[in-house]
Amino acid sequence: MLKRPNAEPASPGSARISSHQLFHPPLANGLAPLAPDVPTAMLGNLSPAQFMRRYWQKKPLLIRGALPALASPLTRDELFELADRDVVESRLITHVRNKWALEHGPFAPDELPSLKQRAWTLLVQGVDLHDERARMLLERFRFIPDARLDDLMISYATDGGGVGPHFDSYDVFLLQVHGKRLWRIGAQRDLSLKPDLPLKVLQHFEPDAEWLLEPGDMLYLPPHIAHDGIAQGECMTCSIGFRAPTAGELTAQFLYHLAEKQDANVSTERYRDPQQPAVARPAEVPAALVGKMGAILAKIRWNDGDIASFLGAYLSEPKPTVVFDPPKRPLDEIRFIRQAAKTGIRLDRKSVLLYDRRAYYLNGEENTLPGAKSWVVELADRRRLSAKRFVTLSRHPSMTARLHEWYCAGWIQVGELG
Repeated sequence: MLKRPNAEPASPGSARISSHQLFHPPLANGLAPLAPDVPTAMLGNLSPAQFMRRYWQKKPLLIRGALPALASPLTRDELFELADRDVVESRLITHVRNKWALEHGPFAPDELPSLKQRAWTLLVQGVDLHDERARMLLERFRFIPDARLDDLMISYATDGGGVGPHFDSYDVFLLQVHGKRLWRIGAQRDLSLKPDLPLKVLQHFEPDAEWLLEPGDMLYLPPHIAHDGIAQGECMTCSIGFRAPTAGELTAQFLYHLAEKQDANVSTERYRDPQQPAVARPAEVPAALVGKMGAILAKIRWNDGDIASFLGAYLSEPKPTVVFDPPKRPLDEIRFIRQAAKTGIRLDRKSVLLYDRRAYYLNGEENTLPGAKSWVVELADRRRLSAKRFVTLSRHPSMTARLHEWYCAGWIQVGELG
């Protein structure tokens, strides 16, 4: 049986976090990531460093009162409205008479089941891309690298609703934001699935621990821990998920990246076979062709710089459904600088800005870092520059010109959150 995770509640004084603090942090300083060595109620009074060392990808952790003052980023009606949009990924799952059914959105209001109907669940993916309150909640988890952070999903369920016992191939934080949900988990080895179902439901679920989560409670699960969440009445749960690409996906994308950059030291010489004899079996692939291809592939070379370049561009690439909204009446560069000097700037919630020692990557585009390090690193880590910092850094004309380009593309916004 799993040992019950250490879930001692934090003291009331350290645990109390107002919704204003959560969604509207002190604007003068921006929203900095949690300090690695400072204990936080959100992690059960562990510091982020302690959590990562003891639990991350190792074992589950139940945290009572992780964010006790937190309401759902979106109301039920707002979530339903979001599920009606074409650019939003949503799914409807029902479980009637022991039969599972899955539908993909968008869903018009009259296409969702009645609120009185039991055992149905609406899952809305990537809510952080469409709502600033959800984005601010996601930023609470930036003690884990942005390169691994994926999205915030909100699930709404009526009484008895759930998606069945399953496992994820990635880490997840399950934060209860409305109502109650019973979670059963198990570290089982048998991960076989029931056949002929539209969902990945475990065939033999063997829970060895269970907890009833109330608003503000949170459960962390590493990959491949079997779990089943069942709504106890109407409830809403936020799932903070993390990217975990497969080796096959990374390999395929990396080779495509090398080919696209045309810097893989591959000869441009075309295939030649002057010694090819006439054949009686034309459909057979010539052995000489296979050998020549092997020789070509063996000449492909890459280094750590190529890998870093690929990862930065790949991990910052917006999802296919992401569409940026440029300003309808963009300010020219001079007015942009004046306004930013008064109100600061911030990354659009859909933008991903990463960096390494030699380059930075914004929404899939790579640029050299050295000349821009003074401001790019701060903007990437804090996702904003205050008015004071913008004025200090705006002495570099190349910076203001680049930021104005990003503003016109909808990648950054002028002003702090109100």
